[in-house]
Amino acid sequence: MSHRNAPLTPEGRRRLCERVDAGRPICHVAAEAGIARQTLGRWHGRWLEHGEDGLEDRSSRPLTSPNQTDPDVEERVVALRREHKVGPVQLVGKLAEESIDLPASTIWRILVRHGVSRLRDLDVSGEDLREPVLRYEWARPGDMVHVDVKKIGRIPDGGGWRVHGRGSTQHKANGRAKSAGARAGYLYLHSAVDDHSRLAYTEELLDEKGATAAGFWARAVKFFGRHGIKRIRRVLTDNGSCYRSMLFNAALTKTRTRHKRTRPYRPQTNGKVERYQQTLAREWANQRAWSNNDERAAALQGFLDRYNYTRSHTALKGRPPVTRVPAAVTNLAA
Repeated sequence: MSHRNAPLTPEGRRRLCERVDAGRPICHVAAEAGIARQTLGRWHGRWLEHGEDGLEDRSSRPLTSPNQTDPDVEERVVALRREHKVGPVQLVGKLAEESIDLPASTIWRILVRHGVSRLRDLDVSGEDLREPVLRYEWARPGDMVHVDVKKIGRIPDGGGWRVHGRGSTQHKANGRAKSAGARAGYLYLHSAVDDHSRLAYTEELLDEKGATAAGFWARAVKFFGRHGIKRIRRVLTDNGSCYRSMLFNAALTKTRTRHKRTRPYRPQTNGKVERYQQTLAREWANQRAWSNNDERAAALQGFLDRYNYTRSHTALKGRPPVTRVPAAVTNLAA
């Protein structure tokens, strides 16, 4: 961006015009400024007609564009863009169906001109691009239980970067240990959430194998049973290998539970347990800086007690999950 006194800006043009007004030959003034005589003549004519306003920069767009697309056609292009959310190449075919022949390059310029060349221009929030939210809730506790696994990193002894800060001596030492082949490893949070009551059960286990998932399911069934949910009719999981295993399905057969699976790449189908895992991470795993893994694991039961027995839930009109189960159980009885 030039400063206001730079040559050949409106201020510089005014000074050149004033030299011409003082009697200097226009060709000499133009040569001194390093511009064509015709250019200075055009500026001087505007100076005489409009004053300083005539020396302002003007758009290079022509006054008329006889070959520009008809406004009605442009309006139709924009309407199809908003309706179908497809690009210029696909719009060529849709316009051809309406006997409108336009190349993709022209359609692109129309979209740019109207500010809808990018999908985010159509809807800033992205709401139009999302599928409608289908919310559901089974009528009784035990009608559906959502099950999933979340992997979390182990905390090195002495605490990780959340305790010591990124770039600290301890953080760098942990990084060097990783480079040398040492790994803190991972733990696996197996969780089960009842669809109707939102009652939740979580265990921190060493892996996500079929035998581990089957053992977790047996203990989860006992947990729900202590809260009056004597029969779990359905369980919804993703397509992870542990849930496809014979051991896990044998455990479901033993409890007379029907196994339902989500479609691939559709985690929102199992949304209740996915949302619970976000709360689990925010209010337990990442709630504070832990000095070691055992300290964090010891706090898990406290989180579950608070979540199930006292924490208000928006979906339950501010009440905790225990208010929706058949048996009046507290954390002491459970």
